[in-house]
Amino acid sequence: MDNKIIDQNGQSASQLPAHGVEGEEDIKVIVAGPEHEIYVDTILDTIADAAKVRGTGIARRTHEYLAKKMMEAKAVIALDKSGRFAGFSYIETWGNKKYVTTSGLIVHPDFRGRGLAKRIKDMTFTLARLRWPNAKIFSLTSGAAVMAMNTQLGYKPVTFADLTDDEAFWKGCEGCVNVDVLHRTGRKYCICTGMLFDPEEHLPAKLSEETLSRIKHLEEIEENSPLSSC
Repeated sequence: MDNKIIDQNGQSASQLPAHGVEGEEDIKVIVAGPEHEIYVDTILDTIADAAKVRGTGIARRTHEYLAKKMMEAKAVIALDKSGRFAGFSYIETWGNKKYVTTSGLIVHPDFRGRGLAKRIKDMTFTLARLRWPNAKIFSLTSGAAVMAMNTQLGYKPVTFADLTDDEAFWKGCEGCVNVDVLHRTGRKYCICTGMLFDPEEHLPAKLSEETLSRIKHLEEIEENSPLSSC
């Protein structure tokens, strides 16, 4: 199975360039595949250690969960020339693919200070936009650096009510040490800040609801047409 995601110019997402970062030729940032499962335990340990140092909460993930993200081409990994783990992040869809999250961004301590987090963030964002161009991309974070990167990409701070209501997503917060705050506030806010990228806000023109309904109707006709299966 080919896990590469191809953009409209025929270029794979794993090969999309990231320019202007010193030392980037020594570290490759790629879309992860099944062969990268050998790094999962190291990734989980690095995430847990970083959370302890910062004293912040984090939604815990299992080995199986991250391995599945790699299998589904929903993860990005950074490796140096010798194959050492340098960084990681993954994406997931929610609410029938109407929302996408980029999560678990981590850079190993040995590779920090090289702009690697930005390269990984750019890659997960690109991957999400190529695979689900109409989905809203959101992030829950307590990190100032991630907030700054999100802002550069066009995210805006929002209330939790503007995020997905998919219970499967919010269930992932149960492993965070700050989940009691989320419960006490009725899921209105927590330690993390919600940030959202809405693709419709970045269009040069806005279509009317009537036109959108017409397009949706035409797409449904096309999908149900016998010719569409030829």
